[in-house]
Amino acid sequence: MPRLQWKDLKLNSDGMVPVIVQDYKTNEVLMLAYMNEEAFNETLRIKKMTYWSRSRNELWTKGLTSGHIQHLKSLTADCDFDTILAKVSQVGVACHTGKRSCFFNEII
Repeated sequence: MPRLQWKDLKLNSDGMVPVIVQDYKTNEVLMLAYMNEEAFNETLRIKKMTYWSRSRNELWTKGLTSGHIQHLKSLTADCDFDTILAKVSQVGVACHTGKRSCFFNEII
């Protein structure tokens, strides 16, 4: 059983928590996604990152279609218990644009 459980987290108004996804070896931030309780439990069960797709309104195991799976290495809650940091082993790219990370649009 995990040290922290879903009931310990502070959810947003949609009943979800944001998840910052980071490469476990390089610490590169790969993406931001959201989990609901079902996605959280599925991630723990299969050890592959599973999110709630807000656009499709369905459970989404990253890479199930593309092969760009994110193998779970660790989950950590922040100090306010309202955000999760997921460290993953990324297969292929994380971004739907074909980039390794979703964070490539430089502002400054």
